[in-house]
Amino acid sequence: MGEALKLLIVEDDQGLQSQLRWCFEGYEVLEAKDRSSAMAQVRRHLPQLVTLDLGLPPDPANASEGLAVLEEILAVSPETKVVVVTGNDERRHALQAVSLGAYDFYIKPVDADVLRLIVDRAARLYELEQENRQLAQGNDSPLNGVITMDPGMLKVCRMVERVAPADATVLLLGDSGTGKEVLARAVHDLSPRAKERFVAINCAAIPENLLESELFGYEKGAFTGATRQTIGKIEHAHKGTLFLDEIGDLPLSLQAKLLRFLQERTVERLGGRNVIPVDIRVIGATNQDLGQLIRTGDFREDLYYRISEISIDIPPLRDRAGDPSLLAHAFLDRFAQEQRKPRRGFSSDALSAIEHYDWPGNVREMENVIRRAVIMADGQRITADDLGLEPREDPEQLIRLREARDAAEQETIIKAMGRTNGNIAQAADMLGVTRPTLYSLLDKYGLR
Repeated sequence: MGEALKLLIVEDDQGLQSQLRWCFEGYEVLEAKDRSSAMAQVRRHLPQLVTLDLGLPPDPANASEGLAVLEEILAVSPETKVVVVTGNDERRHALQAVSLGAYDFYIKPVDADVLRLIVDRAARLYELEQENRQLAQGNDSPLNGVITMDPGMLKVCRMVERVAPADATVLLLGDSGTGKEVLARAVHDLSPRAKERFVAINCAAIPENLLESELFGYEKGAFTGATRQTIGKIEHAHKGTLFLDEIGDLPLSLQAKLLRFLQERTVERLGGRNVIPVDIRVIGATNQDLGQLIRTGDFREDLYYRISEISIDIPPLRDRAGDPSLLAHAFLDRFAQEQRKPRRGFSSDALSAIEHYDWPGNVREMENVIRRAVIMADGQRITADDLGLEPREDPEQLIRLREARDAAEQETIIKAMGRTNGNIAQAADMLGVTRPTLYSLLDKYGLR
C-alpha cells in the first residue's frame, strides 16, 4: 500500500480496543466507543476500513445499536469496508450485518492474526475498487479534463454538452490559457464526429505566406518547392472537426477564402482547378475582441457571423471562485508524480497567495508555477515563497445584507471545496457543518 489506509476501530471495551490497535500496525488507526463518536470519526476522516463491534452502548447486550451504526456508515461512505465483530451466540446478527452491506464478520474471541488477515483482504479489495472508480471517472466524459467548482465555468461546461451533438459552428472566446483547446476537444469528443479526426491549426503561429497552403493544400508545381500534391488541414479534417485557434489573427486575404469555404463547403487547392467537397465541423477560438477588430476593419463582419453560430465565453481564472486552489491541488498531484517528488501539500500562506493572485496567464501560467515549485521546493510544504507569489487583499464591495450573506456563504463553500481538493467530509469539517448540510448548500448554489 502507498499512503496508509485509515482504519476505524469501533469498540467499547478499552482493553480489546488497545489489543486491536496493536495488531493493526501499518494502518492509520482511529478509535470510537459508541455511535456518536464513531459517526464523528467517519464524517471527519472518511476511513476506508472499519472494525465494528455490534454490541455498543447504550444497549451492549443487543446488536441494534451496532447495526444502526453500520447503516449510517454505509450511508455516509458506501465504499467503506466494514468488518463486524460479534460474539458466538450472535451469528444471525453477523449475517444480518453482511446482508446490510458489511464486507465480512468475525466471531469473538479475537485472534489478532486472523482478524488482521480479514482486514488486509478488505483493504486490498478497497484499493482495487478505488482504482476501477478512478479509471471509470477518467474515461467517463471528455469534460472530466475540466477541473472547476465555479458556477460560471460549470455553465460553460453545460453549454458544451448541449451544443456538441449539434453540427453548429462554435466560437470559443477567452484569454490565453483559459482552456479553449480543451473545450474544443470536448465539443468534438461529445459529438457524432468523435471517431473522426480532430485537426487543430494555430492561425497566429504560421506565417501568412504559408498559412493558405496549410489550410487549403496545393498541387504539384503550384509554387517553387511544391514537388508533390499535398492536402490541406481542411481536407484532412474531412468527416471530423477543424479547430482554428487564434482565428482573430487570420489575415484579411484568407478571411475571404475561409468565408467562401464556410458558405460552399468546398475547397480548391493552390494551383488546382478541381472543387473538392468537404464535410467538417468548424470550431474557432480567439483571445481578441472580434467586435473591436470588426470596427477597425481587421476582421470581416460576415465571417464573424459565420463562425459564431454559437459563442461561448470562457471566464478567466481570476474570476473563477475557488478554482485556483482546486487546480493547484490537481497540478501538485500530477507534477509530484511526474517528477517523482513527495506530495508535500500547500502551506496556508501558499493557498492564500494562490487565491489572491490575478493569474494573467491563467491555467497555463499556474501549470508552470506549480511545476517549478514542485521541482525546486525542499521544505515539508510548498510555501508562497516557493511559488514566487504574494497574497493580495480583495477590494471591498458595498451590497445589500442578504446579497452579502449569500455571496459570502457561496464563496466560503467554494474556497473550502478548493482547499480540500473537493473532499466533502473535510470541507464540511472545515466549515463546521454536517455533510448533509453541505450537500444542501451545494444544491442551493448549483455547485454539485
